[in-house]
Amino acid sequence: MIEQACVEKILQAAKIEEVVGDFVSLRKRGANYIGLCPFHNERTPSFTVSPAKNIFKCFGCGEGGSPVHFIMKHEQLDYPGALRYLAAKYHIEIEETQLGEEESRQRSEREGRFAVNEFACKYFEHCLWETEEGKAVGLSYFYERGFSDAIIKKFHLGYSPEKKDALFTEAVKAGHNKQYLFDNGLCFETEEGKVLDRFRGRVIFPVFGISGKVVAFGGRVLKKTEHTGKYVNSPESEIYHKSNELYGLYPAKQSITKNDCCYLVEGYTDVMSMHQSGIENVVASSGTSLTQGQISLIHRFTPNITVLYDGDAAGIKASVRGIDLLLEEGMNVKVVLLPEGEDPDSFAKGRDSSEFIAYLQQHATDFIHFKTRLLLDDAGDDPVKRAALMNDIAGSISVIPDAMLRSVYIKDFSRMFDISEQVTAREVSKKRSRKLSDAGKSVPVSRPSYRPVQPVVDMEGKSESVFAFKEERNLMIFLLLKGKETMDIVLPDGQTLCLPVEEYIERSMQDDGMEFEDPVHRRIFAELKAGVRGDAQSYFLNHPDAEVQKAVFSMVDDNTAYPENLETDKGLSYYVQRAVLEYKSRMLDRKARDLQQRIKAAGNAEGIAVLLEEQKQLLELRRRLAKVLGGRIVSRV
Repeated sequence: MIEQACVEKILQAAKIEEVVGDFVSLRKRGANYIGLCPFHNERTPSFTVSPAKNIFKCFGCGEGGSPVHFIMKHEQLDYPGALRYLAAKYHIEIEETQLGEEESRQRSEREGRFAVNEFACKYFEHCLWETEEGKAVGLSYFYERGFSDAIIKKFHLGYSPEKKDALFTEAVKAGHNKQYLFDNGLCFETEEGKVLDRFRGRVIFPVFGISGKVVAFGGRVLKKTEHTGKYVNSPESEIYHKSNELYGLYPAKQSITKNDCCYLVEGYTDVMSMHQSGIENVVASSGTSLTQGQISLIHRFTPNITVLYDGDAAGIKASVRGIDLLLEEGMNVKVVLLPEGEDPDSFAKGRDSSEFIAYLQQHATDFIHFKTRLLLDDAGDDPVKRAALMNDIAGSISVIPDAMLRSVYIKDFSRMFDISEQVTAREVSKKRSRKLSDAGKSVPVSRPSYRPVQPVVDMEGKSESVFAFKEERNLMIFLLLKGKETMDIVLPDGQTLCLPVEEYIERSMQDDGMEFEDPVHRRIFAELKAGVRGDAQSYFLNHPDAEVQKAVFSMVDDNTAYPENLETDKGLSYYVQRAVLEYKSRMLDRKARDLQQRIKAAGNAEGIAVLLEEQKQLLELRRRLAKVLGGRIVSRV
């Protein structure tokens, strides 16, 4: 873990206009800056950066927060990753808390393995661009395939020399642990004890993990031989699990988030060609069936996926079987069938992004309908094959977690095959029950989204689930923005007591045995009571918990709880006391309502007496509130 003092140093150094300015062209407007939002497509700037508050806010999509939140969202990093990013930007040395011996060993080994891959990637790039063999064999191959220098460099393509141990020799000479070269599958040892480079004589496609580190390599042989496969890939290792990686995800993730859609293709060159044509929200499964881990990766950035198929019928039928996993994950799946003889690589050549996107939009088909037509063509009029087809489609519909969507497909399916909806619904239900029973779980209501940070929502929307949410939120705003300031409280005997705002609110809550209902509010309040180092607003805006960040940003961005200039109005004390009394009044409203419901059900005298006592408290509280506000308060019971 990063030392807290180091975290504070990073947060103090990070200026929102500098952090955002690395990614967005900002224009000065008054005290703030404006620009085009990087999180959604827009033509008119609605994205504002406030140096004074050290926050950003998009009035188009609602996204907003601190420098840490911006990096978490834009670079799709977790909290520690965002801190490390900012530390590197501001040249701050990371100070870690002391690790145990075993933890230190594991971290050292993991870092060593990544360092070896990073060295290999740079070495292969060097060989491609700087050696005669690399230029003559590797670079000429990429040029023949139509790739530009920019794309070759963007994907860090390389070349591994024919010499049997060229990489091994250079890596050891550079001080890298030879065991990591073996562990990562870059080199291997023969039975005779000779060391060989796994990718010798091949062009290299590095595979980057979601954080941007090199986790594996793919190598394509250029010479035709009988005993060598066209592609060789890194084996599984401590840092590479094929089922949890997608080629091209790292350079695609921002575009996927921005476009709220991911295109899925098969191979390395498909991804590269689409990037070259201007379409960047694309990843490849690298010739394997989709896994649950890969699907979850995509779902972190978008629920919308479009699968691109070439005209190979056998290949389509084989891959279609794996698409049910996408449906089961609750994703919106579409399919585009490219013209016969074309694949994404060839189709992208010579077409710009507008032409390509227009084709994709015009030919995108809902997956269930695509699969139905595909299997219908194969089944023809054969009743046995048609029955099997209908069972297959019913199985695909059954895995969809959204009940409403299942219902729509059941209607379409029944109409298409001219059978009753009841029969279809019964078959789908039977298959769904069997699948869930086999998996040992109950029917889920919905599948959760895996996108790391959603746009800020209107916090008033919680009022249905949290009775006094608005009143709670007003108190939280005072705690966060004015908590350390002092306020004067006039006691019953006429004396004046001076208290910090946070202490007054805490005492008021304790006096009546109340606590915040919203769990995020409770967490913030608990941390405030325990003591927060430095500025509370900055602390919570940069909190490790994204929900806390989001809630606090919403409060900081809200100025409805009190006027901007308290001194020229009725004073801080007035507004804080009013907020506390309104919250207590609202909570008593609920108690009174609850009691009324119980009395209505029970009808006993004792209950009525309790209710009357509560009503007395409510009236007394309202008299106090009226005295503070100088007005009459109407009960909401």
